[in-house]
Amino acid sequence: MRLRVYLAGAVAAICMAGAFPASAQTVSPSCDNNGFLSAQQAAESGQVRGDQPVHICGKVVSVAHRARKTRSGVHGYFYVSTGSGVSIRIVTNLDEMNTPPWPWVEKGDQVDVVGRYYYDSPRRQGIDWTHKGTGSRWGLPGYVIVNGTKYE
Repeated sequence: MRLRVYLAGAVAAICMAGAFPASAQTVSPSCDNNGFLSAQQAAESGQVRGDQPVHICGKVVSVAHRARKTRSGVHGYFYVSTGSGVSIRIVTNLDEMNTPPWPWVEKGDQVDVVGRYYYDSPRRQGIDWTHKGTGSRWGLPGYVIVNGTKYE
């Protein structure tokens, strides 16, 4: 039993140290709203399952003025128009990002966002992992640029 506990701890330590990185993920170096819209359509039609790395840009159309505490920390939320009448929810982990007090984004701001697109249902989808941290299941550091100021 001790050996199993020891081995489990050793494997966890190796994974945390980065010896087994999360799956290799890349994203376009520039805004790719068409790529995001394609990923969204593929998720909605059931052609693709799982989270997708995305890089979007657009205008902020709505901001939740109160941050919310969740299991994984305090989060701020806003929506970005990606064109063609489509807007997407952006989730920012305020405990992980180096930002001013929430809200640090306002309606009408121009933003550039790199993160993980998730799709649970038509009403439960968005982009999270918008901070520089990574995890065992997500290896791509994200960020949000607001009117030229980068937050990670």
